[in-house]
Amino acid sequence: VQLQASGGGLVQFGGSLRLSCAASGFTLDLYAIGWFRQAPGKERERVSCISRTDGFRYYAVSVKGRFTISKDVATNTVHLQMNSLRPEDTAVYYCATEGYYCSGYGRNWGRGTLVTVSS
Repeated sequence: VQLQASGGGLVQFGGSLRLSCAASGFTLDLYAIGWFRQAPGKERERVSCISRTDGFRYYAVSVKGRFTISKDVATNTVHLQMNSLRPEDTAVYYCATEGYYCSGYGRNWGRGTLVTVSS
């Protein structure tokens, strides 16, 4: 089971980015997938999760209405579309499996991707 996050970069306040989490060694119908982030000097924060069946999506209050999680079964990839980005969204973003359902507990962490939002 492996996950690889990509798509980070430098963006201005109010801009958009689309992160991708490529899964290998399993198919997305087996695990819920979560996005987490960690800013310098802060604890890791859970951002979003999509269930195995895509029947449930979770968003942290801080990103609700601005971020959208989705999955592409054909490419076995989970995406996180981030709009209206703010400097406080600056962090390293990671994807992880959350088990059979969106539990909030991440496992099989992929290497993160850095998102920097300038003011």
